[in-house]
Amino acid sequence: MSKIETISAPQAVEDAPKLKREIPKWVITTMSVSLVILAWEIFGRDVNPVFGSYPSAIAVAFWKLVVSGQLLAALTQSLKAFVVGYGLSVLIGVPLGLLIGRSRFLEAAIGIFITGAYAMPLVALVPLLVLWMGLGFAVKACVVFLMAVFPIVINTWLGVRAVPKTLIEVGKSFVASDFTILRRIVLPATIPYIMAGIKLAVGRGVVAMVIAEFFTAISGLGAIIINAANAFDTARMFVPVIVLMVLATMLNAFVGWIERKVAPWQVELSGRDEG
Repeated sequence: MSKIETISAPQAVEDAPKLKREIPKWVITTMSVSLVILAWEIFGRDVNPVFGSYPSAIAVAFWKLVVSGQLLAALTQSLKAFVVGYGLSVLIGVPLGLLIGRSRFLEAAIGIFITGAYAMPLVALVPLLVLWMGLGFAVKACVVFLMAVFPIVINTWLGVRAVPKTLIEVGKSFVASDFTILRRIVLPATIPYIMAGIKLAVGRGVVAMVIAEFFTAISGLGAIIINAANAFDTARMFVPVIVLMVLATMLNAFVGWIERKVAPWQVELSGRDEG
């Protein structure tokens, strides 16, 4: 009997990791998306086409827009304003958040304006921006910038404030300059907050892009949405909506990939499983 137990014990130890093996996240995501699409396809067919649509009809409308070239032209036109506005929000928002977080004077002087502007309904300012900049490309990029910059600034600012004071004191004990402390200590510790702000800004920037197209010269993906809605073509209207959802998801995944490359230690410290 004891011999049997001696042999079976190592086997139980070897089988334990197999039992604890988890399902990869991409498998769970694929199954979840597939179930939602399947349920939508089944129940969506019973809905009046004026009030809703279903995936197969949307796929047909998507193909027609692709073949005609309208979707690519509209997507290109929309992305130009998004790339410029979102890029400027990152280039300006991150340094501004670092400066506010490191400077007691700047935090007291302009911190309240940053917080207030983030909560302000910026959509209400679009008509005023149109009066200042017209109906062209500039106003669209400006709307995207204003909607995307504040999450980046605030998250970066809060990240700087969350850096342990002991780390700053260690840098000062080695007679490091303020710039060196900012570059070698504060910035690496703040990267997760910066990336979180950039991810939040993606969604706000995409929404701002469409809003700008609604209020200004109707063009891009916003034009497809409005024209399809006016014609009660729900399947066609859903195409740019889903394209924008996929675009935002891909951008968030890209930002997450950059975070893992820039700060790989954060994954180890947090114990996150990216698989």
